[in-house]
Amino acid sequence: MRSPILQRRRLLAAAALTLASPALGQGTAAASRVLKFIPQSDLAVLDPIVTTANATRHHGFAVWDTLYGFNQDYRPEPQMAEGHDVANDGRRITIRLREGLKFHDGEPVRAADCVASIRRWAARDPLGQVLLARTEEIAAPDDRTILLRLSRPFPQVFTALAKPSAPVCFIMPERLAATDPARPVAELIGSGPFRFVERVPGSRVVYERFADYVPRPEGIPTWTAGPKRVHFDRVEWHVMPDAATAAAALQAGEADWWENPLGDLQPSLRRNRSIVMEVPDPIGFIGMVRFNALHPPFDRPAIRRILLGAVDQDAFMSAVVGADRSLWRDEIGTFPPGTPLANDAGMDVLTSARDPDRVKRELSEAGYAGEKVVLLAANDFPTLSALANVGAETLRRVGMDVEVVSGEWAALMQRRARRDAPDRGGWSMFFTFWTGLDMMNPGVNQALRGTGDRAWFGWPTMPRMEELRDQWFDAPNLEAEQRLAREIQAEALREAPYLPLGQYFQATAYRRGLSGMLKGLPVFWNIQRG
Repeated sequence: MRSPILQRRRLLAAAALTLASPALGQGTAAASRVLKFIPQSDLAVLDPIVTTANATRHHGFAVWDTLYGFNQDYRPEPQMAEGHDVANDGRRITIRLREGLKFHDGEPVRAADCVASIRRWAARDPLGQVLLARTEEIAAPDDRTILLRLSRPFPQVFTALAKPSAPVCFIMPERLAATDPARPVAELIGSGPFRFVERVPGSRVVYERFADYVPRPEGIPTWTAGPKRVHFDRVEWHVMPDAATAAAALQAGEADWWENPLGDLQPSLRRNRSIVMEVPDPIGFIGMVRFNALHPPFDRPAIRRILLGAVDQDAFMSAVVGADRSLWRDEIGTFPPGTPLANDAGMDVLTSARDPDRVKRELSEAGYAGEKVVLLAANDFPTLSALANVGAETLRRVGMDVEVVSGEWAALMQRRARRDAPDRGGWSMFFTFWTGLDMMNPGVNQALRGTGDRAWFGWPTMPRMEELRDQWFDAPNLEAEQRLAREIQAEALREAPYLPLGQYFQATAYRRGLSGMLKGLPVFWNIQRG
């Protein structure tokens, strides 16, 4: 028997879709110019600088533009920038803006706006912070020229300005970019292809095409680079109460695109000839278990390192996605396969035959004395719950005393921030996923930081890792970056601040008849109907 609550939610969701649609009373021609999208979650935060939430990043790419885009080869390309000049051995960089760029309030985009936006973004972003530390001056000599004078070269400057991992260097008006980077801006005045119209919490978000947006005139649209040509007058995000309601709306034609259908609903969607299922992001999501390096037993790198020999990435990914090998990969190291820095350094520890008895002996020899391992397990995310279940069983198999603390992710995040000992309200380990974009180089991978109290949750101290990371920032070319990436991966597997658990690919689903959908993030330009 269908739950009355679920039935009511479905009726309300369907009603919201109908009422929000301009097709009501305007005919099918108007409806064809509206794209209805079901996001992975509600848009809780509107300012893309103060949060790293994926939903906010996707919203950001609709509303704001960037100086540089990120192409299919994972390299930067000019976007709002017309081009650039690098002089004085890399210490003087001049960026020239394209003509005709406007904000949504009609004001022209000036170099001063870009300077303020770079400063605000850089205060929050790991790569941006390195850029700021090496910057003697960021100035706007005229309305179309951005000048960066550096104390020492920073070869990653264009990668930093182009990267699509959050936070992204979006360009805002100077008066808004002057806002404290830790506080949301008061207005959403964008520079991108869509104008923000409204957000109804828990229901919908609405955007309209910005008629004065000037797409880049040349190039091929890939990822966030190239011309951003808009073919819909309006984009509506519709937040669904549950996955079954989202699937029903897509199959009934009440929605055009569902960002991330759950695995158990994908088979029925694939059987529907009106729906296309595909994997848009070739670098997917990377699973990991993160250790608390402040307290026993994981304050000892040797203990963490030994557990690499217990990790069965096949088991973890099968639990998350199922048996379909096209949706996941094992033998995953520090950097996502297929990206420029992926390598096989030190991978034997993850790919050799699994031997729990050997791992158990090695743990004892390394000094594991039966300390309790407090494992945080999010029960409101099926993927994280699956990782935690396999992880707890893996640890018990090698003789560790495991206590699973299960709860909602929001509550566990509060506990995760505590640095107390595990038996005093702290924790020993937790499981999470990062997008491949957030793992693809040492500048964006927060789990590689080894700065102790200033590092990401877990707080490892890894001086050699920090040295290698600084060297990577100075790498003059891709060959040098790749050489250092091998050393960084070997060091990551030696220190083991986290254990890589595999990679999975999230399918997306949309109505047949849509075309032009780009690989990578969900973006709303280049898509058209028919």
